[in-house]
Amino acid sequence: MAVKDMGVRLVQKVSSTPLFARVAPHVIPALDRAVHRLTRGRVLLSAQLLPGVVLTATGAKSGVPRRTPLACMPEEDGGSWLLIGSNFGRSGHPAWSANLLAHPDAEVSWKGEDIPVRARLLEGEERSAAWRELLAFWPPYATYQARVEREIRVFRIVRR
Repeated sequence: MAVKDMGVRLVQKVSSTPLFARVAPHVIPALDRAVHRLTRGRVLLSAQLLPGVVLTATGAKSGVPRRTPLACMPEEDGGSWLLIGSNFGRSGHPAWSANLLAHPDAEVSWKGEDIPVRARLLEGEERSAAWRELLAFWPPYATYQARVEREIRVFRIVRR
């Protein structure tokens, strides 16, 4: 087994713990935003393990643009991504998901490029198929879902 594979498995194990769910939401996004800003959009720390975007969506209640670093799963076509509202396995839906429901037109920063996108909440069989792909991509999502009663939201974002 390669050292990188061992590292990924260790991170998957750690990211599935309740302690990670309590601490990570306060630490990871702040670090990601700072590094992303300092590198002019070229680097996201969390993207060293999982691909990531910085989502800029209009606040559902405030109407103010909100920037949120998120893990994502790029789709094969190169023009769409899956966003997972796991909220690190915490009980409530993440705020960014409510923002996309209210205002589906948004923007992502992907590898230093700002891309206008439109988001769509996946439901039914389409969500089920995407969920299976997500679990193959990052198995800890199953632990997050088992920890909460809500169905984790999955969005497909596509270039506008």
